[in-house]
Amino acid sequence: MDRSHSIITLTSDFGNREGYVGAMKGIMLAINPSLTFIDISHEVHAYDVMAAAFILQQSLKYFPPNTIHLVVVDPGVGTDRQAVALRHKDHYFVGPDNGLFTLLLETEIPEEIVALKTCKDCTLSDTFHGRDIFAPAAAKLASGVPLEELGAPIKRLMPLHWALPIDDNEGIRGWVVYIDHFGNCITNISRELFEKRSGGRKTTGYAGSGIIRGFHRTYSDVPIGETLMLFGSSNLLEVATNQGDAATLLHIQRGTPVNIVFSNPED
Repeated sequence: MDRSHSIITLTSDFGNREGYVGAMKGIMLAINPSLTFIDISHEVHAYDVMAAAFILQQSLKYFPPNTIHLVVVDPGVGTDRQAVALRHKDHYFVGPDNGLFTLLLETEIPEEIVALKTCKDCTLSDTFHGRDIFAPAAAKLASGVPLEELGAPIKRLMPLHWALPIDDNEGIRGWVVYIDHFGNCITNISRELFEKRSGGRKTTGYAGSGIIRGFHRTYSDVPIGETLMLFGSSNLLEVATNQGDAATLLHIQRGTPVNIVFSNPED
């Protein structure tokens, strides 16, 4: 790996008020001063493994081969959950084995996984493995250390899976999997599934306290303050409000059902 072009992305629930992210970067720069850091997000809701997986999943394809993704959302820090590093499709991932990586990769199996070994002579915090275990491992990977030298190989990761939408010829029942900064409610209903089932029929959506008819291309297709359905940049169905917060307006939270009902064109 070319050390002068080593990219490490960081995703965490640490926020930006304390110095946790800075401490991790300092540890990594002490190992390899030529690293390039990209902060995906440090505003993941505390302990929210599913949100972390969703956020990173939307960004992965935009990074070059050999990017290392350091992900620290770790509600089980200090327990017997494993610390892992893995390789998949020319990308590397480092973080806790708490279901996050199986969510991130969905049904795909990593090419290589190791359980990270810890430094015998180092003093480790029981509450900050991001600094003491994960950051050093990511920096060593970025410096050309082979994955197999960082720990013992393992075959499985802790399983955790996304809920799948339920569909038939009459409609689709999905769920809100993520609510973004703008209050847009992103569901697990893909554009591909919708187009397969809708067949050009009229559509009515039911989400929280809202009833939304039809689909639109972009937020500004409706007046300010009006709610709509559309497919966003992730190609997943969103319930949104033009220049407003659909989650608050419609009393929607993660896990809220979203029901799409198809009717005949003449109805």
